[in-house]
Amino acid sequence: METHGFCDSKFEGVKQAFQANFEKGAELGASVAVTLDGKPVVDLWAGDADSQGNPWAENTLVNVYSTTKTMAAFCVLILADRGEIDLHAPVANYWPEFAANGKAEITVAHVMSHSAGLSGFEPPLAAIEELYDWDGICQRLAAQSPWWEPGTRSGYHAITQGYLQGEIVRRVSGRSIGQFFREEIAEPLGADFHIGLDPAHDSRVGELVPPTMALGAAGADPDSPAARTFAGKALDATEPRTSAWRRAEIPAAGGFGNARAVARVHSALACGGSVDGIDLISEGGVERILEEQTRGEDMVLRVPVVFGMGFGLNDPSFPISPNPRAFFWGGWGGSLAIVDLDARLSIAYVMNRMAANLMGDLRGGALAGAVYASLA
Repeated sequence: METHGFCDSKFEGVKQAFQANFEKGAELGASVAVTLDGKPVVDLWAGDADSQGNPWAENTLVNVYSTTKTMAAFCVLILADRGEIDLHAPVANYWPEFAANGKAEITVAHVMSHSAGLSGFEPPLAAIEELYDWDGICQRLAAQSPWWEPGTRSGYHAITQGYLQGEIVRRVSGRSIGQFFREEIAEPLGADFHIGLDPAHDSRVGELVPPTMALGAAGADPDSPAARTFAGKALDATEPRTSAWRRAEIPAAGGFGNARAVARVHSALACGGSVDGIDLISEGGVERILEEQTRGEDMVLRVPVVFGMGFGLNDPSFPISPNPRAFFWGGWGGSLAIVDLDARLSIAYVMNRMAANLMGDLRGGALAGAVYASLA
């Protein structure tokens, strides 16, 4: 398998781990990128962009599913840093209709930490196309009652979190979250990441290979948040092939990018809010990510997770770094992003052959392990 791009000699182990994923037959096409002190030290891609054998190119994009959540969270954190959002204020301060049906005390922090009690839709979605109606989805969420006491536990808001964050951003800034992200983050950084994809980029989009198992909560009590979150019409991983999905802003799951783009955006966080002279957020604004909001077994993911403000936090229950001040998230199928403030490090992995799990893909884990071994 020919690997393209560049890799600093110090990180040769990352290149070897990347190639090993292909040699094991675990990949179709993929990219991995690492920044250190804001500078790219790994930028590799290999394999095929689709099942027809078209090569994964330097500028290939794919839908990264929930790695998009890191971008949506960044938007909220910027507005909080500017004093336009109070993370511990009620969502209803910015979105008055949201107060209905027992939600007056749900805070922005509850949304950021998946503890708002709105992890799915009630009633469940009858069609995926409903996700393309921003106002309709937000009206539904504003009318719902929380499924558990907000702030007490996390229950992964797989799709809903992005709409909740995005409507807060829209009410405060007057811009959709896709526009806000583009103008305030992607364009200043020159990052090729998109929440709502312009048709001009369609020719660069790689094809996801759906996992063997559908997204869901197998074996869960039908009345549990886990089962209710995934009730109704299920995503089957072919939606990103449609123009409707690509154009829609789905901030929890619909972002398109590659590892270089993800690592570039996160390099600003890793360097305390500023990279290459581009100031996006204060150092204190970045540190807010590390403020622990919930701890314990997530009611939807059914694994232990510690949530900070918009990201999962490094913890012995789910270790992602040898350094304490690190945070992460990933996407359905295997994409992964790690930001390490202690090492001023950003790691990103994006692929098109999807694994069945929502958490803990071994391919990205092997790459992250190789990055830290290189640093050691």
